[in-house]
Amino acid sequence: MGIILKSQDELEKMYCAGQVVWEVLNELRGMAKPGVSTMDLEQAAEKRSAARGARPAFKGYLGYPCVLCASINEEVVHGIPSARRKLAEGDIISLDFGVALEGYYADAAVTVPVGRIAPETQRLLEVTRESLDRAIEQVRPGKRLSDISHAVESWTVQHGFSVVRDFVGHGIGTKMHEEPQLPNFGEPGRGPRLEAGMVLAIEPMVNAGSPEVEVKEDKWTAVTRDGRRSAHFEHTVAVTTNGPWILTRPREVSGPSW
Repeated sequence: MGIILKSQDELEKMYCAGQVVWEVLNELRGMAKPGVSTMDLEQAAEKRSAARGARPAFKGYLGYPCVLCASINEEVVHGIPSARRKLAEGDIISLDFGVALEGYYADAAVTVPVGRIAPETQRLLEVTRESLDRAIEQVRPGKRLSDISHAVESWTVQHGFSVVRDFVGHGIGTKMHEEPQLPNFGEPGRGPRLEAGMVLAIEPMVNAGSPEVEVKEDKWTAVTRDGRRSAHFEHTVAVTTNGPWILTRPREVSGPSW
């Protein structure tokens, strides 16, 4: 099946799902302090989404056991929450969360500092978020899919970091993952031309060191092979004739993506 275009009514439903994701991630962002376990964050995410009548998108997906992906430091994506895993001063944690509401999905991620972090780690977070902002700017009718990919890679490499190649962004709608796949690397001007109604989950995953990753024995948690830190930011973004519409934040919020 090709890329599915959404109607305005469908985009509004995805926006409603996106507001639940935004609320949950902002609550978790405020909770991410030393001594808090990743299971504490998991339970808060489950409680808040249930209160809004939304179904968590990740739990049970291909057997994933939790509603939240919580990835600390060298963990890139898909970290499984645990009561034993507690945050410490100087850590960073990627919080990745999605829901379905009235049959439509939304998905976003933010990487947050735990207390004070080293300047080079702060720079990793800033550059990764900035690469998402630059990617979102490409979400306009007439652009090519790889223009988004190139925006991430060019900004990241320019600042001395590397882009993970093993995991990619994706289309999203009535399913968590739809066409197309969206790498965070590549030459511009290639791939499908963007059209109003396309919706993309854009998610730069950026490493401080080399781009190589490996999956741990739990078969989910992906870590950097060299043990250096990784950051991950994501929004669900619609292509519209008025430019990009970030569905996973309120309409009235402007400026940087996170």
